[in-house]
Formats: sequence, structure tokens, C-alpha cells
Amino acid sequence: MNTSDQTAPLQQEEQAPQWNLTIRIGFRFCFVYFGLYCLTTQILGSLFTNPEVDVPDPSTLWPMRQIIFWTAGHIFRVAHPLVYNGSGSGDKTFDWVAAFCLLVFAILATCIWSLLDRRRENYATLYKWFRVFIRFALVSQMFAYGMAKLVPLQMPFPYLTKLLEPYGNFSPMGVLWSSVGASPAYEIFAGGAEMLAGILLIFPRMTTLGALACLIDSAYIFTLNMTYDVPVKLFAFHMILMSLFLLAPEFSRLADFFLSNRATAPSTQPPLFRTRRANRIALAVQIVIGMWLVGINAYGSWSEWHTFGGGRTKSPLYGIWNVEALSIDGQIRSPLLTDYDRWHRVIFDFPERASFQRMDDTYAGYGASINVNDKTLALTKGDDKNWKGDFHFQRVAQDQLTLDGKMDGHMIHMQLQLVDRNKFLLVNRGFHWVQEYPYNR
Repeated sequence: MNTSDQTAPLQQEEQAPQWNLTIRIGFRFCFVYFGLYCLTTQILGSLFTNPEVDVPDPSTLWPMRQIIFWTAGHIFRVAHPLVYNGSGSGDKTFDWVAAFCLLVFAILATCIWSLLDRRRENYATLYKWFRVFIRFALVSQMFAYGMAKLVPLQMPFPYLTKLLEPYGNFSPMGVLWSSVGASPAYEIFAGGAEMLAGILLIFPRMTTLGALACLIDSAYIFTLNMTYDVPVKLFAFHMILMSLFLLAPEFSRLADFFLSNRATAPSTQPPLFRTRRANRIALAVQIVIGMWLVGINAYGSWSEWHTFGGGRTKSPLYGIWNVEALSIDGQIRSPLLTDYDRWHRVIFDFPERASFQRMDDTYAGYGASINVNDKTLALTKGDDKNWKGDFHFQRVAQDQLTLDGKMDGHMIHMQLQLVDRNKFLLVNRGFHWVQEYPYNR
């Protein structure tokens, strides 16, 4: 190819368009608000993700945290201490107040910017680069959430305690998590849809299609969050807004295509650089960044799959064990009595956890240390460092277990019978191409 073709200026950027006042003000606001939102939330950590390092949201650090605390106390009169990390919720009071602070700051910054820079005709160059930033902000989230479903990991197959819990005790979010987790194929499909949106957004020419896919995914997630009370509503709503930001210049073309059945011209979005060679290099860099985000999220999800998901190491005593006989301090008591302090079942799922199900279907969870060689079981309570339970276990048969030891100052003897997990309908039903009648139970 002729070298001059590689370095020749591209025609479509020879003349920058003149933006009207509404577009200029709108861009200033979006630049400030979305820019700050990405830099102060989990998005920044996702762009520079490292599975080995837990990066806190910048909003929880100085000075944002102090600003949010002050606003919550003096503007919204919040009297209780704000939870700002470690909860797993994206709809905390802290998050809503943070969004309010960003909104106020963006409005003030937009007003000042508009006064000081009122003669500028457009922000074409700044817009091009900010568009790239928003694209990859969305890419990082689509890959993070998509890979966690593609593995699947975000909604794992119901744990043993969930198989025993009455449906009426589930929260709406618990219903959603368990129902999606019970169908790994559906979860993988949902993750694939999010991954597809992220992959499309990597390529500049696919931005419109990728933003549409991201908008659909985000709207679907937002609907689930709203209807099942999942505390990521605020974040999902921002994913919708940023998808719309990418689609805004294409609204007229999309309306012509979808609503008016008219022919549409190519997108008028300008390239990053003036020469083809520079734009090809920029494309290569974006592809490399996209591949890195795919790889690092795949590594992180695969590692967590072996820690929390279906690939995790299970307890040496894995299973649901019915208490067939129980004696306390030598006195035999029937587990059929409706005493809330009586154990009905013992559940071993994770290697370092054990759960006791009471007669009223509530659970008592303990830390567990199991030594298979010595046949010992040590229980601990997270909220009481001085409490401990020490047992010696004997597996007299594959489906029979005895526990002898001391717990809460009492001598305990339990005879346990293993429940066959595969007898649960949720586990054994599977998929059927042919059904003469619906099997809806």
C-alpha cells in the first residue's frame, strides 16, 4: 500500500461541526458526571483489575468519604453511622448520598464551565477520547459480570442449606439467585450476552451495536434488580445512562432504521486520529486492552470458581445429615420434640464451615476444623472467641456418622444419617426435550 495513504488526513475530520448550546451544555454535564462516577466507583478498579488485590472504591477514601459523611449528616440528617465498605450492597445510604454529591458537583461544574468557555463551538476532540473512556468503562463491567456468569459463579447452584430451606423463607433476591443458579445453562447464556456486548464495544466501528447490546443487558439487569430487590439498582441504572450516552449521536439513524424504515447513512462519528496508520495502531491497542480485560476476568472468575463455586473443595464430611439420635449429658432426647434448641440436621458443605438446622428450620453456623486422620471436629463461633466445641467422629458406614464430644459445656452424642442429595427434585429433574404434561411442582 502507498505510504501516503497511510499518513494522509482523513476527509471526515477536516471540518469539525458546530454544536448548538444544548449539546454543548449536555456534553459538559455528562463529561463531569460520568467521568467522576467512573473514577469514584468500582468501575475504576475494574479497568485496572487485579484478582490478587482488593481495590477499594475511591469514594470510600479521602476526601470523598468525608464529603459524603458531611452531606449525609448535614443535608439529609442521617443520624446512624454510614456503612461504606464490606457489605456487598451497591444501594447503601452511602452510595445514594455519593450519587447526590456527584450530581450537585456536576451541575455546579457545568455552570462554571459554560460561563468560562461559552465561545467554544464544539468539544469534538475531547468527545472522541471521552467516548473511548466510556466504552471501556462499560466493557470492564460487561466482562466482570459476564465472566462471573459464564463460568458460572455469580449465582451458584443452591448450597445444601438452601436445598433444605422452606421457599417461603427466601427473600426475593434469594429466589432470583437460587432460581438462576439452579439453571447453569441459563446463567451461562446471560453471561454470554454480557460478554458479547463487551466484545462489540471494544471495536470502534461496532460501538453502536455494542451499546445497543449493553443497553438491553443493563435494562434487563435493572429490571431484575428492581423487581427482586437486588441492591445494585443504582449501579445498573448508571450502566443504562452510559449506554444511552454512546447511542445519543446515533438516535436519528436508529429512528430511521427501526421506526421509519428509511435507509441510513454511515455513522458520522470521527476517528481518533487524522491518519489511517494512527487509527490502526489505536485499534490494535484497544483490542489488546480488551483481550487483557477478558483474560484477567476469566482468571479471577476461574479462581473463585474453585473457591466458592461448583469447583470448590468440599468438606470431608460433605452432605446433609439427619440427627437420628441425640443425647445431652447422657440423657437421651428424641429429635422429634419441637424444642428450638434441638438439632434436626447437621450440614457440612464448605471445608471450614458447619451448620446445624434446628427444628424450626433456622440455622446455627459455626467455623469448622476437620482432621480426617485424627477424626476430630473442632467448632468455633465468630462472635465468641472463647466458645468452642470439640468432637470425635466415627464414620461407621458411608451414610452413617457419629459425633461424640463437648459443646457449650455439655457432653454431646449424636448419631447421623446421610441424606441422598440426588433425591432432591431440583437436583435430579434435569432437562427434557419431550414432556407429555408440564412438570411444574
